[in-house]
Amino acid sequence: MTTNNIIEKRYDFVYLFDVQDGNPNGDPDAGNLPRVDPETGMGLVTDVCLKRKVRNFVQMTQEQAGYDIFIKERGVLNNLIDEAHDQENVKDKKGADKIEQARQFMCDKYYDVRTFGAVMSTGKNAGQVRGPVQLTFSRSVDPIVTLEHSITRMAVANEKDIKVDDKTGEESYTENRTMGRKFTVPYGLYRCHGFISAHFAKDTGFNEADLEVFWQSLINMFDHDHSAARGQMNARKLFVFEHDSKLGNAPAHKLFDLVNIKLHDETKPIRAFSDYTVSVDEDNLPEGVRFDSKI
Repeated sequence: MTTNNIIEKRYDFVYLFDVQDGNPNGDPDAGNLPRVDPETGMGLVTDVCLKRKVRNFVQMTQEQAGYDIFIKERGVLNNLIDEAHDQENVKDKKGADKIEQARQFMCDKYYDVRTFGAVMSTGKNAGQVRGPVQLTFSRSVDPIVTLEHSITRMAVANEKDIKVDDKTGEESYTENRTMGRKFTVPYGLYRCHGFISAHFAKDTGFNEADLEVFWQSLINMFDHDHSAARGQMNARKLFVFEHDSKLGNAPAHKLFDLVNIKLHDETKPIRAFSDYTVSVDEDNLPEGVRFDSKI
């Protein structure tokens, strides 16, 4: 496992992103409706959703060794774990030593393993990794409104679905339209909190270059993840609190409380990021914590 430039400091960060006329994270158990806290009406986006976008961005932009992605589309995880066990410095090992060597190989090769962690005991055992980078669920700053839209498709999937007029024998183009549903959020500003542990970074080999790739992923990933379902999504703010030690100099929640988001006019519907004012109380930063706004 590489030990070059392993991060030596703790980081906490606040990530703001928004959606306009799109579905940021549909719930398959609810007909793909946008996820909502039923008691408050606040929108939710899972940590898994954001990690997927980070993985996709890294896979698309990083071609050098050590930046492959373990959990990717059409990936067969056990085959990748088997590859770790086939390495020369692994296959002759026994017991716990073999598992540890396989685990180190996985951390060195796969960016998402050494960043987010992974469970790699589904086939040949390569152990488990607790990643240094962890994210919370993202929660909208204000309650969201879910809109349901009827949509039509002017083509049928099979010839047997074509409807023919009984009298004329001609195809009925109007009746051949297929109806569907689409769900959107007119506007929502979402807030995510993140944590980066120097102690876990030492264990996985997460270094300064990996950290920079992670920041760039958060800043740019929505620009390469457009789809008809997600509408327009944008990274708006990335506030990073850098401690001057591994353990940190202040509780994370006190740092997060320094980031304030205020709505200009509570009587009007929220439809744009400009409806908010975002500020950071830098005057009350704890000693030993440095603030940086990356967006």
